[in-house]
Amino acid sequence: MRRISRLTRAAVGVASLALAATACGGTSSEKDSGDSGTKGGKGLAIAYDIGGRGDQSFNDAAYAGLERAKKEFGYATADIEPTEGETDADKEQRLASLARQGYNPVIGVGFAYGPAMKAVAAKYPKTTFGIVDSVVEGKNVASLVFAEEQASYLAGVAAAKATETKSVGFVGGVDVPLIHKFEAGFKQGVRETDPKVKVVSQYLTQTAEEGGFSSPDKGRAAAEGQIEKKADVVYHAAGLSGQGVIEAAAKAGVWAIGVDSDQYKQEALAKYKDRILTSATKDVGGSVYALAKSVEDGKPLTGTQTFDLKVDGVGLTETNPQFATVPGLKDAVAKAKSGIIDGSIKVRTE
Repeated sequence: MRRISRLTRAAVGVASLALAATACGGTSSEKDSGDSGTKGGKGLAIAYDIGGRGDQSFNDAAYAGLERAKKEFGYATADIEPTEGETDADKEQRLASLARQGYNPVIGVGFAYGPAMKAVAAKYPKTTFGIVDSVVEGKNVASLVFAEEQASYLAGVAAAKATETKSVGFVGGVDVPLIHKFEAGFKQGVRETDPKVKVVSQYLTQTAEEGGFSSPDKGRAAAEGQIEKKADVVYHAAGLSGQGVIEAAAKAGVWAIGVDSDQYKQEALAKYKDRILTSATKDVGGSVYALAKSVEDGKPLTGTQTFDLKVDGVGLTETNPQFATVPGLKDAVAKAKSGIIDGSIKVRTE
């Protein structure tokens, strides 16, 4: 079993986070002489997941962490978009190129970077690598993972309190274990709040290459189908495809629940924001910044770093003023959050 270190404070307040880190090991070979840390004024680089920057969700959260690091540390950064239909070899080449150029740390945003990162990190032992949403073993790799199921449980509580039809929907982008965590937590939160509420679930695709995280039209169609089945609250974990879910919910006059970022605040979704009841967030930006700061402080984070409710690594937003108008919603969410943190509520991951 992998040893998992749980952060002891919020990701957004990471001034001393790196003190708990394990320093990178290994030395550079002559062939990898470009493995030079922040030499030359280069710092954090991120390689985006499917959907890229502008998804108003997962990738944009990572970019916010990069921007924070760039502003604070005053170094050059890089953020690279994925390509259509790319292979693991393409990802490996992208990560290796960033390391050769001297960027440090180099972060792959999304579990799809797992195989590529395992290969590249071994070749550049002086560079710290990070991967979001997956665990990759390596002396110089930090695996930045989240308790998505906990935030999703709170989203389930909110949905159960807000529904009037006793039917709510879940739209997952791709049928993979990571998204199963979102669904499991959401269903449990709904069931334990109101057993009479039915959850209708749908996954958009079986693989990411089919566009499950990058096709708003697929998300829109799925949400419309669930709304036709009387769902009046629809929660998505679908990246860019979630924009279609939110659009469909807003046009039908039902509630949407966003994911990863506070989607009520997203400019691209502004015309739909009144129907975004809340968002189940994960502080991807905070984790990206935390890794960058640890490298800058000379004590790079490595191993598995878990961001959960205890450290505000995940959560549920209350930005929409209408959140407070739903009877019993705020109290129910607060009670559930307390129960998860103190261990009296055990949230399932599948």
